[in-house]
Amino acid sequence: MVVGKDVRLNRILRKGKMVCVPMDHGISVGPIHGLETMGDIIGKVEDGGATAVLIHKGILKSLRETPSLGIIVHLSGSTNTSSDPNLKILVGSVEEAIRLGADAVSVHVNIGSKEESKMLHDLGITADDCDAWNIPLIAMMYPRGEKINNPLDAEVVSHVARIGAELGADIVKTVYTGTNESFQRVVRSCPVPVVIAGGPRSETDRDVLQMAYGAVQSGAMGVTFGRNVFEHDNPRALVKALTSVVIDGLNVEEAVGVLQNELAG
Repeated sequence: MVVGKDVRLNRILRKGKMVCVPMDHGISVGPIHGLETMGDIIGKVEDGGATAVLIHKGILKSLRETPSLGIIVHLSGSTNTSSDPNLKILVGSVEEAIRLGADAVSVHVNIGSKEESKMLHDLGITADDCDAWNIPLIAMMYPRGEKINNPLDAEVVSHVARIGAELGADIVKTVYTGTNESFQRVVRSCPVPVVIAGGPRSETDRDVLQMAYGAVQSGAMGVTFGRNVFEHDNPRALVKALTSVVIDGLNVEEAVGVLQNELAG
């Protein structure tokens, strides 16, 4: 039987895979390069074949055209000017996101932060609301804070991802641990699908495609790459290459060829 979550998940995935471009950075760090004009960048990644974008409610309300790709409304935030930037607080509700037309919502939790208990509470409450409204929940689960020594340690990341699943997320977003073997451990121990974050801007496009390939080969459902996409000189072309890896199953060399063809065209 198809339920509401299945319908909405289908809108943010393609062939069961995700290529999402998070664009929630305007609250945390401001209108950085690539995010000056939100309608334009959303259009570019949509043309490239992204399955979804992740934005805050005000951006969705401000758009002049209705996007055809999936919309994930982010419900938590903080700024880099805060006394505790790692504390993400709820700035929206599930019901509000649905009224705006969202296909899914997301919540950010920093495990290892001194205020993690508040964020865990918010995640648990939001998961209950999502079940009541039949809307998917993406939990952004990061090992980040005073108690984290190595944020890429597979044991730490496995724990962080598992917390998101245990508290009711439908999809968990977390950091890539760097190798297939280590990230397979994360995926195996998480009972819901996992997608990876892109992190800071990578040195080369090949590095971006290699990270996506490694994650998918490890069992990840897909990628959620922000800066590496919207700060790129040609976001549309890079998204084309990413979808060729995540959705079409191409290897890194083949995806580099896709990117080069797009850049040359």
